[in-house]
Amino acid sequence: MARSEPDEVSAPGEMRVFWFLLFTMVVVVTAVTLAVVGGGGSAVLQDVPPDRFTDPLPATRPVGRADIEALRLPMAARGYRMADVDEALSRLGAELAERDARIAELESALAGVQAAAVTTGTDLFKQPGDRPGDRPAERAGQEGAQDRAEEDGR
Repeated sequence: MARSEPDEVSAPGEMRVFWFLLFTMVVVVTAVTLAVVGGGGSAVLQDVPPDRFTDPLPATRPVGRADIEALRLPMAARGYRMADVDEALSRLGAELAERDARIAELESALAGVQAAAVTTGTDLFKQPGDRPGDRPAERAGQEGAQDRAEEDGR
């Protein structure tokens, strides 16, 4: 059996190419890492403010349809944060309760005025200082009667 010749020792030129490629790879990986991280001039990663609910519902005026359509709740791991949703719904519930109370108050005031008008026999649509016959419907009826009388007279 013939013994094979020992592997030739790599030439010094091949060793230089290996070290050059290794050095180039380290430089490229370092450059890419610094580019991703941000150059090293600032913190490694920028601090991101937490995604928290800031109440966009107006505090100085009643909530309107546009306010509700503009309402965007922040997302959590599995949907929306329960506390943020509860806060928005309780605010809307308070607004609705306040409006319902105001509507009931106005309806009771209107019912009281109507009941008083029925018992006294006053005209609710009469403006102060109007004389009978000054209402537009009555004037229209009088003008129509005058027009018919003029046509009959011709």
